[in-house]
Amino acid sequence: MANKMAQRHKATTRIWHWLNAITLTVLLMSGLMIFNAHPRLYWGEYGSREDRAWLEIDDTRTTGFVKIGSTTIETTGVLGLSLGADDKVRRVAFPGWATIPTRYNLAAARRWHFAFAWLFALGLTGFMAASLLNGHIRQHLHIRKAEWAPKHIWRDVKNHARLRFDAHNAATYNILQKFSYVGVIFILLPLMIFTGLAMSPAMNAALPWLHDIFAGRQSARSIHFMCAALLSIFVLLHLLMVFLSGPIKGIRSMITGKFAQAPESNSAGVAS
Repeated sequence: MANKMAQRHKATTRIWHWLNAITLTVLLMSGLMIFNAHPRLYWGEYGSREDRAWLEIDDTRTTGFVKIGSTTIETTGVLGLSLGADDKVRRVAFPGWATIPTRYNLAAARRWHFAFAWLFALGLTGFMAASLLNGHIRQHLHIRKAEWAPKHIWRDVKNHARLRFDAHNAATYNILQKFSYVGVIFILLPLMIFTGLAMSPAMNAALPWLHDIFAGRQSARSIHFMCAALLSIFVLLHLLMVFLSGPIKGIRSMITGKFAQAPESNSAGVAS
């Protein structure tokens, strides 16, 4: 029996997905170059080499390391100290292949970052507005009362652990998807925007309360970095789930909006 094509992703979701794939990649890579200028994170208002950092990526001229609190992890060859494309030692936090631009250039990195930050912020605002109007939030992201039941959540956790991806219910999101998408769209992404604004001296003057919400510019920078790390983890898990559940049909559904739905299925849990 031939598979039935089910509607899965609205046009606004597909456009925003691919726009985000580009903007978040550029923002992450240019942000890592900006971080290279001062690879230390602090809490509060101020931060300098003389102040105590809760996270530091640096080198001892012979080894690279990451220091979190009082714990030091050697990361020679990856973070802190690595070889460039010309086989010369680079004493920067993140290697050139992970940054935009690839060679140290703080001014260029800021231009890339600020330009794509506005594109990202406008895209998120447009997606949220469209999702409210076209029913995407209500139909696909709203977590219903029955889905909060521990046994329902545990069932989806077990299905994902067993790689049981249900094509029969491909037009819906399971509870783990809803938790992750709601967390990313309504918590992590807005936090990225507001902490970014809180680090801007111009915004500090225009909206001082934004600066105060995060208890200082350095605290906002730390939260900004942690949100970026969580988003990176989410993207990696997202790509892994797409690969395990069928990359061709997953990518096709995000291009066409339609998903090949099996005629019968007894398992539960979609991850794409």
